[in-house]
Amino acid sequence: MNVADAMTPRAEVVTVELPGTRDDVLTYLQERGFSSVPVVKQTDDGEEYRGLVSREDLIEQPDEDQLALLLREVPTTSPDATVEEVAELMVDTGARRVPVVDDGLVGIITVTDVVHAIASGDADGDAGVGDLAAKDVNTTYVGTPLTVAEREIYYANVPYAVALDDDGRMCGILTEVDIIEVARVVEGEDDTGDSIANQDNDWMWEGIKAVGNRYIPTRNVEIPAEAVETFMTTDLVTVSRTRTAKEAAQMMISNDIEQIPLVSGDELIGVVRDINLLEAL
Repeated sequence: MNVADAMTPRAEVVTVELPGTRDDVLTYLQERGFSSVPVVKQTDDGEEYRGLVSREDLIEQPDEDQLALLLREVPTTSPDATVEEVAELMVDTGARRVPVVDDGLVGIITVTDVVHAIASGDADGDAGVGDLAAKDVNTTYVGTPLTVAEREIYYANVPYAVALDDDGRMCGILTEVDIIEVARVVEGEDDTGDSIANQDNDWMWEGIKAVGNRYIPTRNVEIPAEAVETFMTTDLVTVSRTRTAKEAAQMMISNDIEQIPLVSGDELIGVVRDINLLEAL
């Protein structure tokens, strides 16, 4: 299967244009939940692809307003490349969205697009998930305040935390998306509520608030201080060693999730993330 068959075509790709400002990017990152936005420029010869601006770029350059100085070159692929080739690129570079370029921007391919290809059988999904799963698992306690769990996810540099009960048993999972959905944007308010203290509090600052590996681009963000058990998913989807990458991909697509706990009986022994499935291609 080629990239052209799996990608989101140019007509459906949201872009920002030069000249522009960081606010142009913030609008899309915040309202649409994107992790990055391609940058293009209109010329007499048509549209030119110039690069990409991500949440990380905005964080690293908080005082830079000009889009031209925020964008960066990132790995790209061509529509004729295979899904296997772009999967290797994603694994090697850590890129979850890769621009597809052929005399200009022609599309975007994401990790989820590759997972779709694995789930449908258009890419090899025969590998057993037992060999693909990460054995190091990020966990948190069900009674942990969400503000603390957010930091645990951030420092672990993964998009989830498996919740453990009083007996150390897996009882739920908390993801970046769960946190983002309940984070409250505070714009121009003197009182930011009880869940964070004041401007010196560790959980609030001017600029962009990090939530795991994703970011909420805003001035202030308030994260509820209630326990993890209030926000976690308890209806867990799990997978055993004997399942294949294709079966795991199908579970991810049908349940709209990016990671699945790997279990042996009732025991948690690892986590299968979407990027792990790409490693088998």
